[in-house]
Amino acid sequence: MRESGEKVVKGREHFRRLERLYLAAPTNVYYKPHIAVSEGRTRISICVRDDFFHAASAVHGSVYFKMLDDAAFFAVHSAVEDFFVVTTSFSVTFVRPISSGEIIAHGLLVHTSRRLFVGESEIRNEKGQLLGKGSGTFMRSRIKLGPEVGYI
Repeated sequence: MRESGEKVVKGREHFRRLERLYLAAPTNVYYKPHIAVSEGRTRISICVRDDFFHAASAVHGSVYFKMLDDAAFFAVHSAVEDFFVVTTSFSVTFVRPISSGEIIAHGLLVHTSRRLFVGESEIRNEKGQLLGKGSGTFMRSRIKLGPEVGYI
């Protein structure tokens, strides 16, 4: 809950702050993603690189998980403007391998309750072929959104 006098950031400014928070995360220096957050939705893209590969020369499942979790997470977070959200569980289904091009993840907020949120996501290649799907539950943490976590 906000203390009196604190301003809740609404709409587009909240979405832009979430995008900056995401891009400022140290892990994203490595992945070099692009992100767009809107109401209940997220789009994240990265270009496939050889250093994402497992031994069989295709993108490692950890990259699928990251993109699916991030897309669902920020779709959920678009509805939460006071505290940092955390993933409580996440499930991934791998559909197709990829070894070149661009990976595009779309996240969607599908359910909101007082304590828990459900988000779903999918990743596709640049041709629109499904690569994987994800579904997760999320909840507010006790960490307030602010400059300390990159929410600027």
